Amino acid sequence: MGVPLFDTSTPLISLREELRRAIDGVLESERYILGPEVSAFEQEFAEYCGATHAVGVANGTDAITIALRAMGVGAGDEVVVPSFTFYASAEAIPPTGATPVFCDIDPETYCVTAETVRAALTPRTKAVIAVHLFGNVAPIAEIEALGVPVLEDAAQAAGSTAQDGRPGALGTVATFSFFPSKNLGCFGDGGAITTSEAEIAERARTLRFHGSRDKVTYEQVGYNSRLDELQAAILRVQLPHLESMADGRRRAGLHYEHAGLGELVGLPRAVEGSSPAWHLYVVSHPAVERLEAELAAAGIGHKPYYRIPVHRQAAMREWGNVELAGTEQAARTHLAIPMSPVLTSEQAAEVVAAARQAV
Repeated sequence: MGVPLFDTSTPLISLREELRRAIDGVLESERYILGPEVSAFEQEFAEYCGATHAVGVANGTDAITIALRAMGVGAGDEVVVPSFTFYASAEAIPPTGATPVFCDIDPETYCVTAETVRAALTPRTKAVIAVHLFGNVAPIAEIEALGVPVLEDAAQAAGSTAQDGRPGALGTVATFSFFPSKNLGCFGDGGAITTSEAEIAERARTLRFHGSRDKVTYEQVGYNSRLDELQAAILRVQLPHLESMADGRRRAGLHYEHAGLGELVGLPRAVEGSSPAWHLYVVSHPAVERLEAELAAAGIGHKPYYRIPVHRQAAMREWGNVELAGTEQAARTHLAIPMSPVLTSEQAAEVVAAARQAV
């Protein structure tokens, strides 16, 4: 039958009328930038995460750059970041004037650990970016115990939980992407910054609007980076359903386990104390090319996301002279297979059957 890598449409079928009403409401209001929908979403999303403040911005990449600057990161500073992640996690650092310093990951969880971060710290380290990769939740408390502020890159982890709370309220500041395929996605680009520190939130609000608080005086060189009213209205419709969709992602992972996938390939391991709402379900195998070929032949969606780690990308060559064994292993052997809130046990069994043929 075939199974898509993502299914972004089925979960929204029951919400379509409400989404249309929300969009019509924005059109009728004629408020499109930083209006009541953005303000309401910021409050609701902060409450969901367990943070005091949320600041809507244009996308997840801007969220990281603005959050780092709001934390005081600037020229001469270093920011520790994993190399096994989406390029934007590191790309957002140089615009602050700071230098990215790449650290390794645990190839079973795909997340940074206190040990991998500690190995990359120097006296110039101003912040650590801990990526909650694929929906897993990095051990923020252990990393913060090293004495450096932590920015959670939670772009893939909306709906996940940890023993200390939700992504978005575990570190000093957190950033989110609302790209359409994310666990909480809008119908275009969008992002947010969450924090419980009022000064950081106020700096972020100023930076997202050209470095101005009042549209008259300009205190800093900032950005034109704002979540718009239409996207905020769309996100507000979906946010009350995020928990049920996150539970669906967790069930999908269990479907794979119950179908015996762990007998064939390496399954992602949840960080201790966490309950991931899997954004991507990423397995591993030493002969991953055979798995790719068999899934393709069966019409099953799959994708290797980070075959070339960030520290080996051409644009990062200046800072990429580092040996990262866990990163190289994960890059070489990983493969994302179908994941969505509505993935059925029958679809999981179909994926597992194709994997059995391959390995």
